Amino acid sequence: MKESTGHSGPGVDVDVDVIVVGAGNAGLCAAHAARERGASVTVLEKAAAETAGGNSYYTAGAFRVPHGGLDDLLPLVDEESRARAPRTVLPPYTTDEFHRDLARLTDGRNDPELSAALVDGSRDILGWLAGHGIRWQLLYDRQTYLRDDRWVFFGGLNVGTVDGGKGLIAQHTGAAVASGVTIEYQAKVVDLLRDGDAVTGVVYTDAAGAERRLRARSVVLAAGGFQASVERRVRYLGEKWSHALLRGNPASTGEILDLALAAGAAPYGDWSTCHSVQWDAGAASDGGERSLTNQLTRQSYPVGIVVNAAGRRFIDEGADFRNYTYAKYGREVLEQPGHIAFQIFDAKSRPLLRTLEYDSSPITEFVADSLEELATAMGVDPEGLRAETERFNEAIDTSRPFDPSVKDERRADVIPPKSHWALELNSPPFYGYPVRCGITFTFGGLRIDPESARVLTEEAVPIPGLFAAGELVGGVFWGNYPGGSGLTLGSVFGRSAGYAAAGS
Repeated sequence: MKESTGHSGPGVDVDVDVIVVGAGNAGLCAAHAARERGASVTVLEKAAAETAGGNSYYTAGAFRVPHGGLDDLLPLVDEESRARAPRTVLPPYTTDEFHRDLARLTDGRNDPELSAALVDGSRDILGWLAGHGIRWQLLYDRQTYLRDDRWVFFGGLNVGTVDGGKGLIAQHTGAAVASGVTIEYQAKVVDLLRDGDAVTGVVYTDAAGAERRLRARSVVLAAGGFQASVERRVRYLGEKWSHALLRGNPASTGEILDLALAAGAAPYGDWSTCHSVQWDAGAASDGGERSLTNQLTRQSYPVGIVVNAAGRRFIDEGADFRNYTYAKYGREVLEQPGHIAFQIFDAKSRPLLRTLEYDSSPITEFVADSLEELATAMGVDPEGLRAETERFNEAIDTSRPFDPSVKDERRADVIPPKSHWALELNSPPFYGYPVRCGITFTFGGLRIDPESARVLTEEAVPIPGLFAAGELVGGVFWGNYPGGSGLTLGSVFGRSAGYAAAGS
């Protein structure tokens, strides 16, 4: 079926089995699942077709899933990944490790039932998505270091979609339309239709601005969080978040969350923090860049140092693999003077940086033959950076060999410490990358039933006809998250929501 451009006749009610609000990864997973069960499905997407895909479009397409190691993944991945397999070290990532990572990164505040549903549901999600047209690759460019001429994976994040988030959305959309899903773009949902406590459809405006009503047995909300609304960021996260750069979807402004709350849904989870990263300081503030997408992130900080405008370090760059720290370090940048920081590398560490990010163009980059010259060019206090670097270099435990593919315990005993991967900054030329806080998605959302993804009230009673998936689900991520688990969460609960919505 071709993509719909609108329903005929002004104000006409049209019946459908399942409405999905949002055409990102979670929404399209819900659409696939509902179609599997024979339901008619209409997806309403706020953005135009050329700017659709939600936050999923702007990702690297990485999925965190449990698996048995390289041999377990090879049947799912592309030819290029299989060709590299003889020179690849990729250890298993178990369900127990996934559970532990969720618990330790959220300080144990993650909802245990939701987390169990996520982990258990993720075990077969790659194969299920492959059956719906998603193509997989091993993430060599982002998740390996070369050691003894072998690619060594680290940090439990190993597989992603071919062509990243762009490929994920293109493959999802093609499969959905081929299966008979109707996708209507520039369809802004403005209200939920209700019959007593039950949700029975939506009111939306179409591309021409006309108001429409669409009735359904079930409605799945998959429209993301509120990160694109400066007003909501300030209200829930604090005033400083008005200075964050929006790294993703500009349509995720939170009105769908508000509609659900008005219908009796319970707010749930961590409404005070979010996923935020170190982002190119020269990037736009009001939405992601659709050609570069995730290439504006700066995630090789574990092999360098990060300083503020005074030249002082303020985080432990080597506290853990970057997959476990990058989503919380954006807010640490936001706390610095001028809401800016600077990643510093030298000639030894520069070749270790992620090519897709640090060799992308355009990029905010400074190169100099001395640290003082580098600092002056970037607007950093030269004396402060020189003194900080001297303290750092002198404090490194050089008895430990440097190995970025493992937690090498090569420490620098300074304040704050650097727990792993401490390399002396003493080999010109020196490289500097100014970064700001790039907000990705908000952690607070709606409370859902872990098995069916039904939206729950404050009394934990399901709201008839209403389901939710993706970034507007609260309760799993608090303060931080394991990299790649956002797309997995969207897929797992999107599938659950689609199955249950089709059976309602």
